Amino acid sequence: MDSRWKFPFGSSKSQHEPSRKPLPGSFSKPASVHSNTSRELKAPMPERMTASGRPGTFRIAKATSTEDALTNCIIVSPEDFGQQYIIVDDYFVLSTKPVPGFPRGCLGASQPQREWAAWSLNQQVTVASYDPFSQKNSSYLSNLDLELCFQNRNRTTSDAFDGEDMAKKFKQSYQNQVLAPGQKIVFDYRSYNIKATVITVTCADLLLSEKPSDQSPISKDPRTRGLLTMDTDITFYAAKENAVRLKASMKRPAANAILQPGFKFEDMGIGGLDAEFSAIFRRAFASRIFPPGMIEKLGISHVKGMLLYGPPGTGKTLIARQIGKMLNAREPKIVNGPEILNKFVGQSEENIRKLFADAEREYREKGDESGLHIIIFDELDAICKKRGSSGGDTGVGDQVVNQLLAKMDGVDQLNNILVIGMTNRKDMIDEALLRPGRLEVHMEISLPDENGRLQILKIHTAKMQENKVLDKDVDLAELAALTKNYSGAEINGLVKSATSFAFNRHIKVGTVAGISDDIENLKVNRGDFLNALTEVRPAFGVSEEELESCIQGGIVNFGKHIEDIMTEGRLFVKQVMNSDRTRLVSLLLSGPISSGKTALAASIALASEFPYIKLLSANSMVGMNEGARIAHISRVFEDSYRSPLSVIVVDDIERIIDWVPIGPRFSNTMLQTLMVLFRKQPPKGHRLLVIATTSERNVLLQMNMVSSFDAEIGVPNVTTFEELDRVLQSVDIFADNNVRAGALKRLREYIGVDRVNVGVARILMIAETAKQDTDVVTCFIDSLARIIPVDN
Repeated sequence: MDSRWKFPFGSSKSQHEPSRKPLPGSFSKPASVHSNTSRELKAPMPERMTASGRPGTFRIAKATSTEDALTNCIIVSPEDFGQQYIIVDDYFVLSTKPVPGFPRGCLGASQPQREWAAWSLNQQVTVASYDPFSQKNSSYLSNLDLELCFQNRNRTTSDAFDGEDMAKKFKQSYQNQVLAPGQKIVFDYRSYNIKATVITVTCADLLLSEKPSDQSPISKDPRTRGLLTMDTDITFYAAKENAVRLKASMKRPAANAILQPGFKFEDMGIGGLDAEFSAIFRRAFASRIFPPGMIEKLGISHVKGMLLYGPPGTGKTLIARQIGKMLNAREPKIVNGPEILNKFVGQSEENIRKLFADAEREYREKGDESGLHIIIFDELDAICKKRGSSGGDTGVGDQVVNQLLAKMDGVDQLNNILVIGMTNRKDMIDEALLRPGRLEVHMEISLPDENGRLQILKIHTAKMQENKVLDKDVDLAELAALTKNYSGAEINGLVKSATSFAFNRHIKVGTVAGISDDIENLKVNRGDFLNALTEVRPAFGVSEEELESCIQGGIVNFGKHIEDIMTEGRLFVKQVMNSDRTRLVSLLLSGPISSGKTALAASIALASEFPYIKLLSANSMVGMNEGARIAHISRVFEDSYRSPLSVIVVDDIERIIDWVPIGPRFSNTMLQTLMVLFRKQPPKGHRLLVIATTSERNVLLQMNMVSSFDAEIGVPNVTTFEELDRVLQSVDIFADNNVRAGALKRLREYIGVDRVNVGVARILMIAETAKQDTDVVTCFIDSLARIIPVDN
């Protein structure tokens, strides 16, 4: 068993007893914790009238001497108290030190004690006896976190102290005293007055005889208190100002450790980023919480920088705003990228140097014991574009990049900095800045999954639930499932939109600003969130409106080959989902104009229910020049690589590459871009299905583009009258079956052939037009006969 636990968990009676040796500011515990504690340890409070006229009321006075103040005991008159524990105002537990001649009815408190309890001199307080060994209060400190600084700003030293020796002296001086979070203690170490503030404590029951895992969790609650023993583990942390330096230890964390003791990621109020935070912690922060001696033994340096990138609204800037909560260091310097730039020559570089000036100054003074300096760049791509890519001849952008590179990993290296950059466009950042030694940790902050969305919804509706204005019919798990592809910012917008619908129900009828009388009954219900879902749409993910517009009339199953096409499409979807060998599958649907290729492609894509589904068509690129269209297509494919499962529908390839039969002419740059992207494998862990359509297969064949696809499916026209009959049944154009049969007979006699050979989309359009005529049959026959090829 670990020696640190032998005191509370031993089996013999003597193992439950702290050392009996009297120490400065301490007192011996009685032989028995169970039977004689109250009798031996406590003297009864005298029943007398104080200045206030109430028993148990005392007045705060100064401690009698500096020596008494360093004991952390409250000074009392021997006629009032013996050597015991008292609780003041039913909150602050202290040990008493009787001093002959000290006035009765007074409590002598040192300046740190008065600061901790917010007491003023001559203040009246109530006092009662306190028994730390009673069953209710029985606990001791298994772990104690202290923040250290020099009490006197004029009496400091840059020498590093031995942390193990300091912890030992501290426990010897204050053994058996009750400590709690927030308590301030000044103790003498090597003739320096060191001010220690209790940050967190971990308590365990004095009477436990089980394993150490039964101890309480880390607590910052000032009401959590316990006895200090020689077996308590103490961890020191440096205060932000006037801090004490400690020697590198192989056992204890550094005094300038980055994370605050007891920190939890939930404290940041950011949901859906558990995996990302774990990776960030492992790469950038883990080495900083281990003892410096261990890091020195390994011969490694800390990570100096990380890059957070991902779609807008996923929480990158929110991390920057909240990251100060997790740090036991100076407040981070947060700068927006464009703020660095200045119109005057050399001023932009000077702004970069100013950000690192404090870190350089402290590193020269303290070396590796320097505190951590964090610099956060938002919109990093604004100042760190690839060198040589910026327009103009000033070269300001390149000089800013050069200056930042020199400061992060130049000749004079700093080991006390952490630079965090954030961007939506990682591809624009200069490569030299992304190598190890600079921004070496690249963390994608992607869209949250369903569990992450649930966490975010809980965060944004926490106040509603706390104040009971969230209706009982609201199921956050249901909303998390419905908000696929929503970013954290969009979920926040969704909650705001839902509240606006709730507000609208409590506006007086006929007014704009009048509030109804039942405003106290306002609740945000499920209907409000469902309405908000139609109003707030995700920018990333499924282009549902575009795809649904392609299949407004649905899929008309007029022949077996249509069902075969859908079945084969579903097989390709399953292949992309399940195959370990084919993470990329590309499919070409070719056929005549209006044969339903786009509708079939959109139907296959929507049926896949992949998180990312996009439609690329010439319609979405109208007005763009060639460079802009290439950038747009590349961005769609890059976005698809961020999703684990993606489908991209490329409609009318010949229109996208600007093919025209006169000439013929086409954009070779666009053609080569598409051919490369159709064959480019997505990153590991990501899968992509590409479904393309064309009405000019022969043209693509000549361009050698058909070979870029893994499979090809032909989509034929409506060819026979039986297929035409099924199409007409689906649109219900005629009054009854007899009318439809008569119309088909008249059409067959009119054209004189047994084949139709017309695209289903054209037939559906003619049918809708004929519905508007008074003579539906004649209008339909005349319109369709004009487009049926005569050489059938």
